[in-house]
Amino acid sequence: MKKKTLNIPRPSSELVKSYNEQWEELEPFSVPSAALDILFTKTYPSNTDLKQILIKATALNDLFKTNIMNIWPVAKHIKSLDIDKRLCEGDATLVNDLASVDFGNDKLKNFYSFATKYCHFHQPGKFSIYDRYVANLLLHFKSVDKFYAFDAIDLRNYPKYLTILKAFQKHYGLTEFNQRQLDHYLWMAGKEYFGKPTL
Repeated sequence: MKKKTLNIPRPSSELVKSYNEQWEELEPFSVPSAALDILFTKTYPSNTDLKQILIKATALNDLFKTNIMNIWPVAKHIKSLDIDKRLCEGDATLVNDLASVDFGNDKLKNFYSFATKYCHFHQPGKFSIYDRYVANLLLHFKSVDKFYAFDAIDLRNYPKYLTILKAFQKHYGLTEFNQRQLDHYLWMAGKEYFGKPTL
């Protein structure tokens, strides 16, 4: 398998710091992230007004390219869940509830990565981001170092996902870093080794 043959550097404090320094210098990533921080925590921190939810969901979908073609049902779904208390409490079960959206006519869609990001930008210290680059990197190091026993499907169960991330941090001695710093490392390293090559 490709993941087993890749020569990816073992996670370390120095490596995480290096990737975070690179993140700050990459304006196409760092500036949109900072803009969403302002939108989610300063401008519209609550989720009771559908118009405000729609603005946040649209901005997130566009800036982070989560590829949701019709954001309106997603915004309505977010409002229906009355999520503010659960966000503040860091309720990990919220993400999977948020991800599953009913589009009518028995069309249930799952926007798991979007849901992790929506929660993260409200409470970055309590919710970590999931995407395929992160998943691929975690699966790679599970294969190489057996840092924790899990299956790929477990990464899409958010409480289990957080448990896996904590095990990853502990195994590699990365507990000095907060969730966002770990997110930056996992995403950037994952993109570097598992992203599609560009011309």
